[in-house]
Amino acid sequence: MIWGIIRRNLASSQSVSRIKHPAIRPRGYGQNELLSNGKGCRHAVGSFSYCTSLGSQCCRAYSNKPRREITAMLRPEYFIPLRSRSFSSDTGDLVDAVVPFMGESITDGTLAKFLKNPGDRVEVDEPIAQIETDKVTIDVASPEAGTIQQLVAKEGETVEPGTKIAVISKSGEGVPQAAPPSQEKTASQPPPPAEKESIGKGTTKTETSSLKGKEKTLFPPQPAARAPSSPPKPSEPQLPPKERERRVPMTRLRKRVATRLKDSQNTFAMLTTFNEVDMTNLMKLRSDYKDAFVEKHGVKFGFMSGFVKATVSALQYQPVVNAVIDGDDIIYRDYIDISIAVGTPKGLVVPVIRNSDQMNFAEIEKNINTLAKKATAGTISIDEMAGGTFTISNGGVYGSLLSMPIINPPQSAILGMHSIVTRPMVVGGNIVPRPMMYIALTYDHRLIDGREAVYFLRRIKDVVEDPRRLLLDV
Repeated sequence: MIWGIIRRNLASSQSVSRIKHPAIRPRGYGQNELLSNGKGCRHAVGSFSYCTSLGSQCCRAYSNKPRREITAMLRPEYFIPLRSRSFSSDTGDLVDAVVPFMGESITDGTLAKFLKNPGDRVEVDEPIAQIETDKVTIDVASPEAGTIQQLVAKEGETVEPGTKIAVISKSGEGVPQAAPPSQEKTASQPPPPAEKESIGKGTTKTETSSLKGKEKTLFPPQPAARAPSSPPKPSEPQLPPKERERRVPMTRLRKRVATRLKDSQNTFAMLTTFNEVDMTNLMKLRSDYKDAFVEKHGVKFGFMSGFVKATVSALQYQPVVNAVIDGDDIIYRDYIDISIAVGTPKGLVVPVIRNSDQMNFAEIEKNINTLAKKATAGTISIDEMAGGTFTISNGGVYGSLLSMPIINPPQSAILGMHSIVTRPMVVGGNIVPRPMMYIALTYDHRLIDGREAVYFLRRIKDVVEDPRRLLLDV
């Protein structure tokens, strides 16, 4: 760090000029000595004495040793002042809360609402705002523990990843404090109106009232003339007042679902075919093994796993239903990822059960329960909804008897399940009550013909009515 020129001088007396500055004591020397008067710093190494004073000459005599003078020039860029600095915002007190990365296919979102207000205390990773995207709702977490100092963005704005939405003070200094409610009420109440003064100079309220009474006596009011009767106007329809209406903006998820469903109608040549399924044997299978199933696998045995397995079998028998049109080509997919439509308070989401053809009943039930809980809580990720080759929509949980589901692009078909209703059926020449379910397949008629669609539903019907076919693969 020190660049200097050492010269020898045998003269015994010579003035030494020094410049006063803060002393620096470098590390790594065995013998360091600081002048008592604070004017410079000397580091004795052997018989030499180095002075770190800028442009100074240092001299020290050693017993029975020649005197040596050293001129050292310290470069200013290497000079490091050792002084304390007060803590302020530019040293890291203020931290920005920014919009996180939202997924590969998502470039922006809408700032739905703030969960915190200026002056509120937040902890690390505590959500302070919610961002609505086309698919999921994402929380903006606090990067540090502190107090919300300022909300930079506004609710309803479109934000991108990295956009600053709030400023957090780790020390809590400079944060505006809300006024107490009592003061706000006092400030909002208008002052009492002042009493009206008397009319005219020297006239009191009593005198004014007496004058008005005399005027009424001298000039009694004349009866008003009757207006000529006009013909009655025809009655107009009474519309509800605007105060009874509420206008709420659509969420990003709702707008995205609406756009995709309308694009599906405009793109696909959709056709729906129906069939009915006797649920007797599947319900008996569930009733016989539900307790053992829960005891071993820790999850309930539901109808969805049975229909997923039946759908996998039908897709393997009719692979064109699992295919998709891409331009002038048809892409046949040798994997089966079943999408399950789940209705949430914020909109419809479709999580995907990947590699469904490689799962058993228990694994399918576990995946369905996990994804359904995440979708309802709003914590499902983009990756868990991406892809999918075929969709199952179970409107029967809401009591739907019959419907025509809409294809989930870019897939080519969707299966609709409905409620189970006990109806009289002819079995072996006898009329008996049976738990029946209508099932519907909506498909893209550009790719799938009616023959394949009917065979597809027939395979689902056969497997659900006789689950032993899955064991024997027949």
